[in-house]
Amino acid sequence: MAADNLFPRHGMVKRQHREELNGHRGAVVWFTGLSGSGKTTLAQAVEGQLFLAGCHSYVLDGDHLRQGLCADLGFSAKDRTENIRRAGETAGLLADAGMIVLAAFISPFNADRERVRARMALGDFIEVHCDCPLDVCEQRDVKGLYRRARAGEILQFTAVSAPYEAPLNPELVLDTARLSLSDCTALVLAKLRERAIIAAKPQNL
Repeated sequence: MAADNLFPRHGMVKRQHREELNGHRGAVVWFTGLSGSGKTTLAQAVEGQLFLAGCHSYVLDGDHLRQGLCADLGFSAKDRTENIRRAGETAGLLADAGMIVLAAFISPFNADRERVRARMALGDFIEVHCDCPLDVCEQRDVKGLYRRARAGEILQFTAVSAPYEAPLNPELVLDTARLSLSDCTALVLAKLRERAIIAAKPQNL
């Protein structure tokens, strides 16, 4: 295999050095849930608070990656798995750079999410389940994706014509139908403090 001929190079600047410069650890917060459950909205809200505190963070969003890095993939089970593999590898590189990665992907399969977790250093991966009932997600669907999926215009749509496997042991479960955005944001930030990824009482957080 080609991988047998590859040898990773380690530069003079290590992850530890980047984290010391940033003032916080690198990590991946992986938001999973149905379309319309609030994953990206929450990731962006957390990013905003981290930015105000001077933390280095970045939102990886499923729609954006599918317009570039994953533009060649469809929505079959095989392509969904490859989509999450690429997203996970990208998130891992950014975490190695000392950043807090806020990854928002439906990522419907447990095995795919666990594979991403296994690629991360111990303690680097925080799985957040945006747990929102399907009917609420459909009510929030301003793009009409669920309607089109139920009409057969979109195939392999999660929770309509394709399965979603809820996380078995996520670090955080958020009822995004009941909790406010500010409450959900605060809970994610609290988890980052608990994991010592950010300071216990960072400025402005």
